Amino acid sequence: MNIYLFILALILFVSLVVVHELGHFLVARRNGVKVLEFGIGFPPKIWSKITKTGFIFSINALPLGGFVRLKGEHDGDDKEGDFGAASTYAKSKIMVAGVLMNLLAAFVLLTIIAWVGMPKLLSNQFTVQSDTKVIANKVLVTFIEPNSPANSIGLKQSDQLLSIGKINGPQRSLNGSQDLHNITKLYAGDKVSITYKRGSTTFVKTTTLRTKSVVVQSQKTNNPKGYVGIEAQPFVLQQSTWSAPIVAAGLIKQFTVLTFQGLWNLISGLAAGQGSKAAAQVTGPVGIFTILKNGSTLGYQFILFIIAIISLTLAIMNILPIPALDGGRLYLMLGSRFLGKKLNPRTEDIINGIGFLALMVLMVLITIVDVKRL
Repeated sequence: MNIYLFILALILFVSLVVVHELGHFLVARRNGVKVLEFGIGFPPKIWSKITKTGFIFSINALPLGGFVRLKGEHDGDDKEGDFGAASTYAKSKIMVAGVLMNLLAAFVLLTIIAWVGMPKLLSNQFTVQSDTKVIANKVLVTFIEPNSPANSIGLKQSDQLLSIGKINGPQRSLNGSQDLHNITKLYAGDKVSITYKRGSTTFVKTTTLRTKSVVVQSQKTNNPKGYVGIEAQPFVLQQSTWSAPIVAAGLIKQFTVLTFQGLWNLISGLAAGQGSKAAAQVTGPVGIFTILKNGSTLGYQFILFIIAIISLTLAIMNILPIPALDGGRLYLMLGSRFLGKKLNPRTEDIINGIGFLALMVLMVLITIVDVKRL
């Protein structure tokens, strides 16, 4: 694991929420709403300072993002500088600002990644074919069977497989996971040399592959085995030039559709009483931490790509009518305007409180599933 990339990934992850809150902060101040506090992280407070413009800037102990505290946040508050006293249009802009900042962050990051090298994680991933060049094509280890030939030579997850061949014989390069199967099948039962790379270090190790009869017999059991005992996946980087912004926009559209499909599967699973199964389709903080930790071995392009997708997901989730989130508060306010009256503070607190509690329950369920995965 590249510890520096991992630390960078965590900083960028926290920064996504700070960027989101910065959108609320800027638009609120431009529309005459007084900001009481801009905090990085969540309380308890470590350090704070009152700025020249009158709001508190604070650094807090829980590094999970940030927050903006506005004056008079209830819809019914009506004093000068209160959020509740702002016009419907101004309130709408303030609540949508965080979403737009996350969307902008995703677009900028994806544009940069497309220009320096975009990981291909989907078989049909959007790109402009006439302006796309493959700059890296690696075969990475994703799983090692216990007590396998691969395990005996110390292969680890995320190692890059370079070649396999007989001892003192020609070495066959690996350009895809299918190459791995074909080559190991060709040398079944033979003593082979395996060349692989971990970080900047290249290893050459020898082992004896399983025989064809052992592998064929195992396929008839609940524990099928391979000739070398690993699973591998290709890791492709493709680069664009003039089309980088187009690729970014296309990927935002593609992953937005995939996100809504995932949400539909989640809701369908919950409605069918399959909470654990539904939660298995999403990832919480523990899962994200693991993805960033493992992804740090794949290079900065993969880390930036994941951060960009998380930023896009934050934008999508916060525009949905989920109580306690920006979208929920927005649609709740617009609904009350449609009925011709402002929200009752008690009603507003109850609705947002129930929504927050539901989100916390779902987060606990997802975290449990994430831990079980590990």
